[in-house]
Amino acid sequence: MYQVILLKSDSGFARAQWETVDDVVDHEGVTYSLRAGPRQPLPTDHAWDEIAVYAPEEISEEEFQDWYAALQPQVEELRLKY
Repeated sequence: MYQVILLKSDSGFARAQWETVDDVVDHEGVTYSLRAGPRQPLPTDHAWDEIAVYAPEEISEEEFQDWYAALQPQVEELRLKY
């Protein structure tokens, strides 16, 4: 199982658990591309599935980095060490 984080904007995201991860997926009418992972976080106080981060296909890598940084305070999975 994979823990999936879908970055929807610089202030919005969704969590999901998927059996598989693909390079490109359609979710709720938006095409997302895999931007980070899947990666296995280092151990913490509980076990983690591998984490994959998606963002809308049309945004640039620079925008993705900005969104990722903006959402880190809200999304625990984006703050984990790998």
